[in-house]
Amino acid sequence: MWLPTLLQAIEGNMRTEGMMISAEDIYSLNNGSIKDAVVLFGGGCTAEVVSTQGLILTNHHCGFGSIHRHSTLEHDYLKDGFWAATLADELPNPGLSATFIVRMEDVTDRVLAGVKPGMTESERTAAIDLATAEVAVEAKSEDGYSAVVKPFNYGNNWYLIVSETYRDIRLVGAPPGSIGNFGGDTDNWMWPRHTGDFSVFRIYAGKDNRPAAYAADNVPFKPRRSLTISLDGVKEGDFAMIFGFPGSTQRYLASPAVAQVMNFSDPLRIRMRRASLDVIDAAMLASDKTRLQYANKQKGISNAWKKWIGEVRGLKELDAVEEKRAFEAEFRKRDAQNGTARYTAALDSIDALYKVLPPYITARDLISELLGTGPEILRFANGFSTLVNDYDTLIAKDALQAELERLRKAAEGFYKEYDPAVDRDIFEAQFRIYRSSMSPGLSAPEVVALGDEQRTPTGPYVDDLYERSIFDDQARMTSLLKNFTKKARKRLAADPAFTLVQALLSTHATKVQPALADLNERLAVDMRRYMEGQIALFPERTFWPDANSTLRLSYGKVEGSIPRDGVEYTAFTTLDGAVAKYVPGDAEFDLPPRLLELHRNKDYGRYGTDTGMPVCFTSSLHTTGGNSGSPVLNGRGELIGINFDRTWESTMSDIRFDPDKCRNISVDIRYVLFTIDKLCGAQRLVDEMKLVRHVNAPMPMHLIPLPIHR
Repeated sequence: MWLPTLLQAIEGNMRTEGMMISAEDIYSLNNGSIKDAVVLFGGGCTAEVVSTQGLILTNHHCGFGSIHRHSTLEHDYLKDGFWAATLADELPNPGLSATFIVRMEDVTDRVLAGVKPGMTESERTAAIDLATAEVAVEAKSEDGYSAVVKPFNYGNNWYLIVSETYRDIRLVGAPPGSIGNFGGDTDNWMWPRHTGDFSVFRIYAGKDNRPAAYAADNVPFKPRRSLTISLDGVKEGDFAMIFGFPGSTQRYLASPAVAQVMNFSDPLRIRMRRASLDVIDAAMLASDKTRLQYANKQKGISNAWKKWIGEVRGLKELDAVEEKRAFEAEFRKRDAQNGTARYTAALDSIDALYKVLPPYITARDLISELLGTGPEILRFANGFSTLVNDYDTLIAKDALQAELERLRKAAEGFYKEYDPAVDRDIFEAQFRIYRSSMSPGLSAPEVVALGDEQRTPTGPYVDDLYERSIFDDQARMTSLLKNFTKKARKRLAADPAFTLVQALLSTHATKVQPALADLNERLAVDMRRYMEGQIALFPERTFWPDANSTLRLSYGKVEGSIPRDGVEYTAFTTLDGAVAKYVPGDAEFDLPPRLLELHRNKDYGRYGTDTGMPVCFTSSLHTTGGNSGSPVLNGRGELIGINFDRTWESTMSDIRFDPDKCRNISVDIRYVLFTIDKLCGAQRLVDEMKLVRHVNAPMPMHLIPLPIHR
C-alpha cells in the first residue's frame, strides 16, 4: 500500500510489471493527475470521478445507506433500483461528502525537531502536538483547504495531508438489489462472485466550482481529472493497480497481539454478531417491513462477522503466530549482534503488556458489540443522557426546548426503524454472552447482582425490562416529550433501559477505560520503538506504513489463485455463472426478468465478448476496508473495474498479506456499463463518460517500459 508521494521511487518496477504511464500521471502537484479523480466517499469508502460533470462511481454497499434512506414501501429503491432521468431528479443526501486530496507531504523532520533526548512521553507528545498544529494551520490558509498531520509507522514518520471536501452529493443511480447485492451474505467475501456492486452519485458545487452546502441551484462539479474507461477488458496476467483510501491494517503486530486477535477477540465478536444475525435474518425473511427496517443494520453487522471468521481461518492456516515468533527470534538475534539490544527491550515490554491486557480488551469488545450491534433500545436510551443528567443546566441555559426538539426528531427516526420483538430477542441473545464473558471485576454492579443464569435467567429479566421501559413504547414516549416535566425527568432516570446503559457505560468509564488507556499508551511507545527496530534491523525488507485511511496505491496482476490443496480459482466470472445461481424469488439469488432476457438473447451490446458478459475478476492487489469503491486501473491508467471485496482466504491480509493467496474482487467495468445502459436504460450517464478501446493498438514509444538495472 504505497504512499503516492513515493511512487517515483518504484516507477521502474511498476513499468517492468506492465505500467505504461508515469508516476507523475498518477500523483502530481502541478497538473491534473489520477489522484484528482479519486475521492474519499463519506467516512469510509472510495469513489472515482468518471465524467467532466462530476459523476462518480462507488460500490452499491457504500451507497447503501443513502439508497436505503430514500426507499419506502411505495418506492423500494433497495429492491427495484433507482435511476434519475435528469439532473433535476438526482437526490440530495445530507451528511454525505466527497473529499479530494490536494497534496501529501512528508513533514517528519519538522514535527520531530522539537523532540529531545530524555523527554518523558507526555513531553514528547506535547512537542509533537505543537508542531503538527503549526504545520496544519499554515496549510489550512492555502485556499481554504482542510489540513491534518497524521502519524505513520507508529509515529516514526509524519505526513501533512491537505484536502478539499464537497458536501452536496446526490444519488444518480443504483441497480436493483438483485444486481447490487446478488449473492447476499452467502456470497459475501467469497469467490466465484457475480455481484454488480456499484452505485452512481454526482458531486455538486457552487457556481465557482468550490465546495458549497446543498442548494437547489448548485451545479455539477467540474473536476481537474476524470477517468477514462477501457472497453478492452482484462486477461490473466494483466498489470493492475488500485488507488483508494484503505482504512486500517496491522501488519507489524507482535506475536502476542496476533494471538489475542486470533484466539480471543475475533471469536468473541463473531459470537456476539452471530447472536444478533440469527434474530435479524429470520425476522427479515418473515416481513418486507422488517426487511426494510433492518436491511442496512443487517449489512453492517454481517460484513465484519463473516470477515472475522475468514481472518481467524487464514491466520491459522498460515500459522501466523509462529511465523511472528520466528521473526521476533531473528529480531532479537540481530539486535544482540549490534551489542546494545536497544530494541529488544521494547519487544519484551510488549510481551509483558499482553499478559495484563486481555481482560480489558475483552471488556472493550463486549461493550462495543452490545451497544454497537446489539439491542437498539440501549443506544436510544443513552441518547437521553443530557436531558436526564444535565436537566438543571439545560434549564439555566434556556436550552431545554432545543434538547427536547432534538429528542423528538431522534425518536421519530428511531421508531420508524424499530421492531420491539426483534430488538428484545437480540437483547436476550447478546446479553447472555455478555454476562458469561465479562470479568466480574469489570462488570457493572447491576449485572453482577443478577448472578448467573440459574439465579436470574436472562429471558425473564429482558421481558421485564421491555415491559417496564418507556423507550419501548412510542406512544408513551411521544406523550412524555410533548409534555415534559420534572416528574417525567425522574421517570426517565428510573427507567430500566436507561439505568442499565448508564451503569454499563459508567463502569466501563471507571474500571476499564483508564486502565486500557494507560496500557495502550505504554504499548504505543513500545510499538514505536519496535517498528523503528524492524526498519533498522531488516534493511533488506520493504516496510510500507500501515493503512490509516490515507490515499494509497497497490499494484499487482489480474490473476486467479490456489487458496488451498485441491482448490483452484480462475480470475473471471461471467453472467452465465449468475444465471446458474439464479433462484426465482430468493432473497439472495433472484435476478431481474430483463437481465434473464438479455442473457437468453446474448444481447450485451458493446460490453460483451465472444464468450459472454464479463461480471467480476480477481487480482493480487492489497486491499482492506476503505478500498470499497476504489478504481482498479490498467497499465494505461484507465478504469477496468470497481473494487468491492476480498476472497475469504484473503481476510487475514490486514495482519498477514500473502500475495500467493490473497485476492481482491472487482466488478468488471463492462458489467457496470452494461447494467446502466442495456439493463436499466440510463444511457445518458454512459454518454457522459469517455470510453476507449486499444485492442491491437501499438504502444506509444514514450510508454515503452524502461529497462531496470539491478
